[in-house]
This record gives sequence, C-alpha cells and structure tokens, in this order.
Amino acid sequence: MKKHTALRSGERKGRLLRGHNYAEKLFLQQVWYPLFQHFDHLHPEYEIYDWNRKSQFIDFAYLTPFGRFGIECDGFQSHVKDMDREKFSYSLNRETFLTGMGWKMIHFSFDDIQHRPDVCRMLLQMVIGPRMIRHGATNFSAIMEKEMLRLAWQLGSRVRPKDVIEQFDVDFRTARKRLRNLVDKGYLTPVVRGEDVRYYELNQVSMEHL
Repeated sequence: MKKHTALRSGERKGRLLRGHNYAEKLFLQQVWYPLFQHFDHLHPEYEIYDWNRKSQFIDFAYLTPFGRFGIECDGFQSHVKDMDREKFSYSLNRETFLTGMGWKMIHFSFDDIQHRPDVCRMLLQMVIGPRMIRHGATNFSAIMEKEMLRLAWQLGSRVRPKDVIEQFDVDFRTARKRLRNLVDKGYLTPVVRGEDVRYYELNQVSMEHL
C-alpha cells in the first residue's frame, strides 16, 4: 500500500486511500496471500475506462504475461440491494466491454471472503492457475506494451511518461524506457516541442496490436 500510494497522485491516489477498505484488505489476508505468497503484479484500485472513456476503478487488477484479471470484492448492500435499473444495466455493459478488451473479471462476495475464504481460494486458483501453467515463461514486457498502447487509446491516442507512471506504478526512467521501446517498434511517434518530447502518439500499426 505504501508503495502504490507513494507512486500515485490526484484522484488515483485519493481513490486508493478512500476505496481500499476492510473487504479489500480481508481479501488480501484470507484469499490472495495464502494462495500466492506475494503481491507481484497486483494493483489495488486500478483505473480503467469504459466505452465513453469514462474513468472507473477495479478493486484489484492482476496484470501478468498470461492475462489481465480484474478482481472485485462485492458487498450485497452496495452492489445488489442499492442498485437501480440504470446502474444494473451499466454494470452488465461494463462487464461485457471489459471482456471485449481482454479482461477476465472475477467477483467474490464479501460474505465468502469473510466466512468461506477457502472457496474463494479454490475458485481463484481454478481461473488463474491454468493460464499461469500454460504461459508461465512468457516475457512480462509483452503485456506491458499492450497495456501502454491501450492506455494511450483511452487518453485520446496520446500518452505521456506521467500517465504511465501513475497507471502502472513505475518510476520515470522505466516509463520513458518503455515508451521509447514502443517508438522503436513503430507503435508510437514522439511529439516534440522545442527540445523536449511532450507526449507520444499512437500510430496506425499500434491499433492492430491492441
């Protein structure tokens, strides 16, 4: 938490401080850590965008070489009982959109996290385990490249090192290096103002890579 908080700013940081509550912490303690014994590539309160480029947050994003997994800890009161028809429709559309964008969404109820964590661990292992085994040797940089190109698309076909830093919790040097790698591969074009690169723009070939 300290690491992610230190690397974020603005609403991303505020959302992490406000939104990471008892259910999310209990999920880490009773489900995630007993199963994996680490938090590598797990991002709390991860920002995504819907089809209208409207900002939303997933409780956890697990970004790996073998897939993108979104994990939600759902309370009955907030996710079912208090949901009206419009929110219900948006929830279904959001899930379908994320599926189309390559996400594998996983939902756990707060009741199961609290009282039946063994069931949550079993189900989580069933979803993630086979992909981990099949693709365990895949280079992690490949998925990072796709995520950065998707981020650029979400931000209007242009991306800055600052955007990469905030989205992926990396330092400036790493963000700039990965952006330059995408330039070298022909996916991005640097836009220069004076002597500095102000941002990087998507090329047509990058849209085929998303």
